[in-house]
Amino acid sequence: MEKLLEEFSLGLFFWQTLLFVGLLLLLAKYAWKPILSAVEERENTIKDSLEAAEKAKADMEAVQADNKRILKEARVERDALLAEAKKTSTQIVNDAKEAAQAEADKIAAATQEAIQQEKNAAINDIKAQVAGLSVDIAQKVLQGELADQKKQEQLVEKLVNDIEIK
Repeated sequence: MEKLLEEFSLGLFFWQTLLFVGLLLLLAKYAWKPILSAVEERENTIKDSLEAAEKAKADMEAVQADNKRILKEARVERDALLAEAKKTSTQIVNDAKEAAQAEADKIAAATQEAIQQEKNAAINDIKAQVAGLSVDIAQKVLQGELADQKKQEQLVEKLVNDIEIK
């Protein structure tokens, strides 16, 4: 029995080894290639996905950097526009002040000229009235003095002497 058992074990071992080798050959011919190609394909897919993820990450960083740059440029442009607007508004205010001052000076000069003209007209009017009054007074004085013939001759003589001296 032992011998039979030993032969049986040996036979069993032989058939198991033969079946195992056959199974390996069968698997190698039909299963290993598809399994290895599927594993390889999966490995390539994972590798491609990781590369795509890295590329997407790099693209995202580039987009974020562009966004930051664009935002910075927009802020600089905004600040420049605000400064220009402030400068323009200041210039407009200064121009308006200068125009108002020029207009005020023009009005003041016109007013000063009108006052001077009115003053000159009033002085001329006063001079005319004074001259008229002086003539009236002189006429009355002369009428009183010239009523006498002797006084008339003395006055004419005095006037002639005054004219000759000058």
